[in-house]
Amino acid sequence: MTNEEIISKINGFLTEEFEVDESIISPDATLKETLELDSLDYVDLVVIIEGNFGIKVKQEDFTGIRTFQNLYDYVISKLAQKA
Repeated sequence: MTNEEIISKINGFLTEEFEVDESIISPDATLKETLELDSLDYVDLVVIIEGNFGIKVKQEDFTGIRTFQNLYDYVISKLAQKA
């Protein structure tokens, strides 16, 4: 899976799960404000990432993820480690 395919997949499930228009998702936008996340939404997000990509997300890793680009980079990095 290419980086572009990974990013597209992430954007796809974010727009579906959090009911936002994909046009508001940009690499520099913050996850919390753009998706209007609360603490339970973060748990949902972790579960969705783990389910879609078959990777284990550690809480301490996820605390540094602020922007969509951070999220993309994290998932791409975890998938590369898994390969």
